Amino acid sequence: METSALVKILSPNQADPLTQGFSGPPSEMELASPPGNSSGTVPALPFSSLSEFEGHMSLALHTANANDNTSLDRPAVSGPIVASLSMTLGVLSNIVALLILANSYARLRRRSKAAFLLFATSLVATDFMGHVIPGAIVLKLYLSEGVPETQYARPDALCQFLGGSMVFFGLCPLFLGSAMAAERCLGVTRPLLHASLVSATRTKVSLSIIWLAALCMALLPCFHLGSYSYQYPGTWCFIKVLEDTAEADVAFVLLFSGLGLGSLALALVCNTTSGLTLLIGRMRKQRCNRQRARSHDIEMVVQLVGIMVTSCICWSPLLIFGLMSVTRSYEGSVGDDLATYRMLMITGVRLASWNQILDPWVYILLRRAVLRKIYLVTKRQVDLSSIRRWEPNSLHSTEKTTPLSCTVL
Repeated sequence: METSALVKILSPNQADPLTQGFSGPPSEMELASPPGNSSGTVPALPFSSLSEFEGHMSLALHTANANDNTSLDRPAVSGPIVASLSMTLGVLSNIVALLILANSYARLRRRSKAAFLLFATSLVATDFMGHVIPGAIVLKLYLSEGVPETQYARPDALCQFLGGSMVFFGLCPLFLGSAMAAERCLGVTRPLLHASLVSATRTKVSLSIIWLAALCMALLPCFHLGSYSYQYPGTWCFIKVLEDTAEADVAFVLLFSGLGLGSLALALVCNTTSGLTLLIGRMRKQRCNRQRARSHDIEMVVQLVGIMVTSCICWSPLLIFGLMSVTRSYEGSVGDDLATYRMLMITGVRLASWNQILDPWVYILLRRAVLRKIYLVTKRQVDLSSIRRWEPNSLHSTEKTTPLSCTVL
């Protein structure tokens, strides 16, 4: 009875690869008793028993599910398109910002702003290189459909280079942003000390130290202090934060995230101090020439606040998610949440990649010329709206006073 029920389930017009040799329900001729078979029953299936048939069916379903999971682990088809568009936008934005900063540096060679412009130009140039080099490797991995999950824990030379680039070009903007904030805080709060300490040569030395410190951090895995690995979905590399993490990996992530979050905190303190100092100076109504000199400081502090807000929004998730993931992985408590932590990491790195796209727009949009035009346009619109509200009232009052004047005459 069970075998006949299975025969009814299968379609008579579609051959199943697992039941080759079975051509559907028997015809009248087949029902007739052939020589040697007096029972007149249906020919037996090519499986010896129902349990064997069910085993073949479960094996086929397991293979199909494995293929579906493999296809889900592969990067989406739209990945290369999105990566190409974001890479193009980042390159164009950084080129425009570099041209603006180079023009400003050529026109304004005053000592108080030269250091800031040199820092800003270095930051945009670093963002440009950090967008092109890792972006090209990620695009290549996308086009090759990524690395299979079985190869995540065995990084090759390309993964080592990409992971080091991610660390280097990730720490450099954070270090440069905090250095710029500290330089401006010194210039606003202690202008005489700033004039005696800050020079073009010392600024270049500071830039070299920042780049060297970020490079040393990126090269730590070469000395077996941490490691890089492919990350889900096999199209990028970063510090190993999930699956088989060791104590060195935990220390590496703690150092990376600690330096990043510390740089953001330092920038927050310095920019807040600079902003409050400038606000107090405005409230005291200083001399006109002093206010004109302070307008450059206001412009630079506004740009630094924009850089700080952008860095906090873009980099804080990756730094925090990295700490959460490596801690849970080292404790062995990831369990069924592995997919969740993978999605957290890929969301964090996508946000971090936007930092190199948005940073140049801070210099493009938050300039005195642009802000002045926005202010004038806004003021003109406010004046026009006030005039439109005033005209009907004035005409109405004129109509009322005209008859009175005529009677007096």
